Amino acid sequence: MKIIKYFFQFIIIITLFIIFKIIGYKNASLFGSKIGKKFGKLIRSDKIILKNISIIEEYLGTKLNKSDQIVTEVFSNYGRILSEYMYIKKIRASFKKYIVVNGENYLNDIKLNNKKVVFVSGHFNNFELMAMYIDASGVNLSAIYRPLNNIFLNKIMENIRIKHICKNQIKKGKGGSRELINYLRKNYSIALMIDQRVSEGISSDFFGKSAYTTTIPAQIVKKFECEIVPVHIERFNDVKFNLTFEKPIKFDKNLSTEQITLKLNKILEKMILKNPAQWILTHNRWK
Repeated sequence: MKIIKYFFQFIIIITLFIIFKIIGYKNASLFGSKIGKKFGKLIRSDKIILKNISIIEEYLGTKLNKSDQIVTEVFSNYGRILSEYMYIKKIRASFKKYIVVNGENYLNDIKLNNKKVVFVSGHFNNFELMAMYIDASGVNLSAIYRPLNNIFLNKIMENIRIKHICKNQIKKGKGGSRELINYLRKNYSIALMIDQRVSEGISSDFFGKSAYTTTIPAQIVKKFECEIVPVHIERFNDVKFNLTFEKPIKFDKNLSTEQITLKLNKILEKMILKNPAQWILTHNRWK
């Protein structure tokens, strides 16, 4: 039954991709936004978004903007990201036209000194553009990703990622862990998202509640003594982006895995609070 469902999803997405490609970048992003607003709730639960908003508000002790407005923006962003997969190649070819970069001096220092670092972020806006920019800038990079459940769509997405985002893709899992170590030993930097719930992680405080969190960055810090570089992306004017590289963090290797993981969660919280509607709030983070 799932195979049939995935196949129909595949047909719909491919049809949309063709339309997006025909109508041009700006129109595609606008059309994608409208699709997200109209049909987002049929694909992702707005109840999870509202629950996540309430957890953040409880932690802050104050209300965010109107919850229904945040829900609308989250679904709008989903649609825009979907449309922009058809323009990743175009954005990469002339990224300075679409991306304003803050903290590029940190990135230049990494390249100049041939450092290996761990870039950490969350699923903010068009999160794919972060790894794309780092890779396009000349940093030796490998990115960790989670394959889509839809086996038909996953092949398409993997192809887009390898061709236009980052050619060195590491699939989450045991096999991926071995691949990750090999890349680090070859002096490659690693990019990964730390905002999703992971069953193989540890329980760590996130907005005042316990949440299972990946320990991969902490493990790399302790084994390879790499610096951590927080990265954040934010959309503006609908089709442009602010990309920020923060100052690299050198953690004391004597800190425990739990301590480093908690510190990274606190950094992630600050990123989210810059503009909560630009974080993909549909992840059941506190399940």
